[in-house]
Amino acid sequence: MVDHAASDTFGTSGGVARHPADALGDEQLAAGFAAGDEHCLAAAYRRWGQLVHRLAGRALGDGADAEDVTQQVFLAAWRGRHGYRPDAGGLGGWLVGITRHKVADALTARARRAVLVAAVGARQEAAPVGDPCPEQILDRILVQRELANLPSAQQLVLRLAFYADLTQTQISERTGLPLGTVKSHTRRGLRALRGCLEAAAPAAPAARCIRPARPA
Repeated sequence: MVDHAASDTFGTSGGVARHPADALGDEQLAAGFAAGDEHCLAAAYRRWGQLVHRLAGRALGDGADAEDVTQQVFLAAWRGRHGYRPDAGGLGGWLVGITRHKVADALTARARRAVLVAAVGARQEAAPVGDPCPEQILDRILVQRELANLPSAQQLVLRLAFYADLTQTQISERTGLPLGTVKSHTRRGLRALRGCLEAAAPAAPAARCIRPARPA
Protein backbone atom coordinates (compact mmCIF):
# COMPACT_ATOMS: atom_id res chain seq x y z
CA MET A 1 0.00 0.00 0.00
CA VAL A 2 3.02 2.28 -0.28
CA ASP A 3 4.98 3.55 -3.26
CA HIS A 4 7.68 1.52 -4.98
CA ALA A 5 10.54 3.19 -3.12
CA ALA A 6 8.98 2.38 0.24
CA SER A 7 8.23 -1.15 -0.90
CA ASP A 8 11.92 -1.63 -1.70
CA THR A 9 12.90 -0.18 1.67
CA PHE A 10 10.57 -2.42 3.64
CA GLY A 11 11.09 -5.48 1.45
CA THR A 12 7.48 -6.13 0.48
CA SER A 13 6.65 -8.65 -2.18
CA GLY A 14 2.96 -9.38 -2.24
CA GLY A 15 2.96 -10.40 1.42
CA VAL A 16 5.40 -13.29 0.80
CA ALA A 17 8.08 -13.83 3.44
CA ARG A 18 11.49 -12.86 2.12
CA HIS A 19 13.71 -13.33 5.17
CA PRO A 20 13.93 -15.62 8.23
CA ALA A 21 12.97 -12.61 10.36
CA ASP A 22 9.39 -13.15 9.15
CA ALA A 23 9.30 -16.39 11.10
CA LEU A 24 10.28 -14.75 14.41
CA GLY A 25 7.77 -14.42 17.22
CA ASP A 26 6.54 -10.95 18.09
CA GLU A 27 8.90 -10.58 21.05
CA GLN A 28 11.96 -11.71 19.10
CA LEU A 29 11.03 -9.49 16.19
CA ALA A 30 10.56 -6.52 18.51
CA ALA A 31 13.94 -7.13 20.14
CA GLY A 32 15.65 -7.28 16.76
CA PHE A 33 13.86 -4.13 15.65
CA ALA A 34 14.95 -2.25 18.77
CA ALA A 35 18.51 -3.47 18.22
CA GLY A 36 18.56 -1.93 14.73
CA ASP A 37 18.16 -5.04 12.57
CA GLU A 38 16.87 -3.79 9.21
CA HIS A 39 15.50 -7.24 8.37
CA CYS A 40 13.29 -6.94 11.43
CA LEU A 41 12.10 -3.54 10.23
CA ALA A 42 11.08 -5.10 6.91
CA ALA A 43 9.41 -8.01 8.70
CA ALA A 44 7.58 -5.61 11.03
CA TYR A 45 6.25 -3.75 8.02
CA ARG A 46 5.02 -6.96 6.44
CA ARG A 47 3.41 -8.01 9.70
CA TRP A 48 1.73 -4.76 10.73
CA GLY A 49 1.81 -2.52 7.65
CA GLN A 50 -1.69 -3.47 6.53
CA LEU A 51 -3.05 -2.78 10.02
CA VAL A 52 -1.42 0.65 10.09
CA HIS A 53 -2.69 1.47 6.61
CA ARG A 54 -6.21 0.29 7.46
CA LEU A 55 -6.35 2.45 10.60
CA ALA A 56 -5.03 5.47 8.73
CA GLY A 57 -7.42 4.95 5.84
CA ARG A 58 -10.40 4.60 8.16
CA ALA A 59 -9.54 7.85 9.93
CA LEU A 60 -8.51 9.89 6.88
CA GLY A 61 -10.80 8.47 4.19
CA ASP A 62 -8.15 9.04 1.55
CA GLY A 63 -5.89 6.38 0.07
CA ALA A 64 -2.99 8.68 -0.75
CA ASP A 65 -3.00 10.23 2.74
CA ALA A 66 -3.16 6.75 4.29
CA GLU A 67 -0.13 5.71 2.24
CA ASP A 68 1.78 8.77 3.40
CA VAL A 69 0.87 8.12 7.04
CA THR A 70 1.86 4.45 6.77
CA GLN A 71 5.31 5.42 5.52
CA GLN A 72 5.64 8.09 8.19
CA VAL A 73 4.71 5.63 10.95
CA PHE A 74 7.38 3.11 10.06
CA LEU A 75 10.01 5.75 9.41
CA ALA A 76 9.22 7.41 12.74
CA ALA A 77 9.31 4.05 14.52
CA TRP A 78 12.66 3.19 12.98
CA ARG A 79 14.20 6.55 13.79
CA GLY A 80 12.83 6.37 17.34
CA ARG A 81 13.58 2.70 17.91
CA HIS A 82 16.08 3.51 20.67
CA GLY A 83 13.17 4.82 22.72
CA TYR A 84 11.23 1.57 22.35
CA ARG A 85 11.49 -1.02 25.10
CA PRO A 86 10.39 -4.53 24.05
CA ASP A 87 9.48 -5.39 27.64
CA ALA A 88 7.18 -2.36 27.97
CA GLY A 89 4.63 -3.47 25.37
CA GLY A 90 4.26 -5.16 22.02
CA LEU A 91 5.74 -3.66 18.89
CA GLY A 92 2.37 -3.82 17.15
CA GLY A 93 0.74 -1.78 19.91
CA TRP A 94 3.58 0.74 19.79
CA LEU A 95 3.09 1.14 16.04
CA VAL A 96 -0.65 1.66 16.54
CA GLY A 97 0.15 4.42 19.03
CA ILE A 98 2.44 6.13 16.53
CA THR A 99 -0.28 5.76 13.91
CA ARG A 100 -2.74 7.67 16.10
CA HIS A 101 -0.28 10.53 16.45
CA LYS A 102 0.49 10.62 12.72
CA VAL A 103 -3.21 10.53 11.85
CA ALA A 104 -3.82 13.46 14.19
CA ASP A 105 -0.95 15.33 12.51
CA ALA A 106 -2.41 14.55 9.07
CA LEU A 107 -5.85 15.83 10.08
CA THR A 108 -4.31 19.02 11.43
CA ALA A 109 -2.32 19.48 8.22
CA ARG A 110 -5.47 18.84 6.17
CA ALA A 111 -7.33 21.57 8.06
CA ARG A 112 -4.40 23.94 7.57
CA ARG A 113 -4.33 23.14 3.84
CA ALA A 114 -8.07 23.83 3.54
CA VAL A 115 -7.58 27.25 5.12
CA LEU A 116 -4.68 27.99 2.79
CA VAL A 117 -6.64 26.88 -0.27
CA ALA A 118 -9.51 29.16 0.71
CA ALA A 119 -7.12 32.06 1.33
CA VAL A 120 -5.32 31.60 -1.97
CA GLY A 121 -8.65 31.36 -3.81
CA ALA A 122 -9.92 34.52 -2.15
CA ARG A 123 -6.77 36.43 -3.09
CA GLN A 124 -7.05 35.24 -6.67
CA GLU A 125 -10.69 36.29 -6.93
CA ALA A 126 -9.90 39.71 -5.45
CA ALA A 127 -6.97 40.36 -7.79
CA PRO A 128 -7.58 42.84 -10.63
CA VAL A 129 -8.41 41.03 -13.84
CA GLY A 130 -7.20 43.77 -16.19
CA ASP A 131 -8.26 43.53 -19.79
CA PRO A 132 -7.44 39.97 -20.95
CA CYS A 133 -8.13 38.75 -24.44
CA PRO A 134 -10.93 36.20 -25.05
CA GLU A 135 -8.44 33.31 -25.24
CA GLN A 136 -6.97 34.25 -21.86
CA ILE A 137 -10.46 34.44 -20.35
CA LEU A 138 -11.23 30.96 -21.70
CA ASP A 139 -7.96 29.64 -20.34
CA ARG A 140 -8.64 31.08 -16.89
CA ILE A 141 -12.19 29.72 -16.74
CA LEU A 142 -11.13 26.23 -17.80
CA VAL A 143 -8.19 26.10 -15.41
CA GLN A 144 -10.20 27.42 -12.45
CA ARG A 145 -13.04 24.98 -13.12
CA GLU A 146 -10.86 21.91 -13.47
CA LEU A 147 -8.56 22.93 -10.62
CA ALA A 148 -11.58 23.05 -8.31
CA ASN A 149 -12.29 19.39 -9.12
CA LEU A 150 -8.90 18.16 -7.91
CA PRO A 151 -8.33 16.73 -4.40
CA SER A 152 -7.69 19.47 -1.85
CA ALA A 153 -3.99 18.70 -1.40
CA GLN A 154 -3.33 18.84 -5.15
CA GLN A 155 -5.38 22.06 -5.39
CA LEU A 156 -3.28 23.66 -2.69
CA VAL A 157 0.05 22.73 -4.25
CA LEU A 158 -0.94 23.85 -7.75
CA ARG A 159 -2.59 27.08 -6.57
CA LEU A 160 0.55 28.00 -4.65
CA ALA A 161 2.61 27.18 -7.74
CA PHE A 162 0.37 29.00 -10.26
CA TYR A 163 -0.83 32.01 -8.33
CA ALA A 164 1.77 32.54 -5.60
CA ASP A 165 4.64 31.49 -7.93
CA LEU A 166 6.26 29.42 -5.19
CA THR A 167 8.89 26.76 -5.79
CA GLN A 168 8.30 23.22 -4.59
CA THR A 169 10.69 23.81 -1.68
CA GLN A 170 8.81 26.97 -0.70
CA ILE A 171 5.48 25.13 -0.93
CA SER A 172 6.88 22.42 1.35
CA GLU A 173 8.02 25.01 3.89
CA ARG A 174 4.73 26.94 3.82
CA THR A 175 2.41 23.95 4.08
CA GLY A 176 4.49 21.63 6.23
CA LEU A 177 4.21 18.87 3.61
CA PRO A 178 7.33 16.78 2.91
CA LEU A 179 9.06 17.86 -0.29
CA GLY A 180 8.51 14.41 -1.81
CA THR A 181 4.78 14.70 -1.13
CA VAL A 182 4.69 18.15 -2.76
CA LYS A 183 6.37 16.72 -5.85
CA SER A 184 3.96 13.78 -5.91
CA HIS A 185 0.89 16.03 -5.59
CA THR A 186 2.30 18.28 -8.32
CA ARG A 187 2.79 15.39 -10.74
CA ARG A 188 -0.62 13.89 -10.06
CA GLY A 189 -2.39 17.22 -10.17
CA LEU A 190 -0.77 18.33 -13.41
CA ARG A 191 -1.50 14.99 -15.04
CA ALA A 192 -5.17 15.15 -14.01
CA LEU A 193 -5.46 18.83 -14.96
CA ARG A 194 -3.95 18.32 -18.40
CA GLY A 195 -6.27 15.39 -19.07
CA CYS A 196 -9.36 17.32 -18.01
CA LEU A 197 -8.41 20.39 -20.04
CA GLU A 198 -7.67 18.36 -23.15
CA ALA A 199 -11.02 16.60 -22.81
CA ALA A 200 -12.89 19.84 -22.13
CA ALA A 201 -11.34 21.92 -24.91
CA PRO A 202 -9.03 19.88 -27.17
CA ALA A 203 -8.67 22.72 -29.66
CA ALA A 204 -8.18 25.49 -27.12
CA PRO A 205 -4.76 26.77 -25.99
CA ALA A 206 -5.60 26.28 -22.29
CA ALA A 207 -2.88 23.69 -21.80
CA ARG A 208 -0.26 26.42 -22.08
CA CYS A 209 -1.37 27.66 -18.64
CA ILE A 210 -0.31 24.41 -17.03
CA ARG A 211 3.22 24.52 -15.74
CA PRO A 212 4.80 22.63 -12.85
CA ALA A 213 5.96 24.25 -9.64
CA ARG A 214 9.57 25.30 -9.96
CA PRO A 215 11.78 22.68 -8.28
CA ALA A 216 13.82 25.13 -6.24
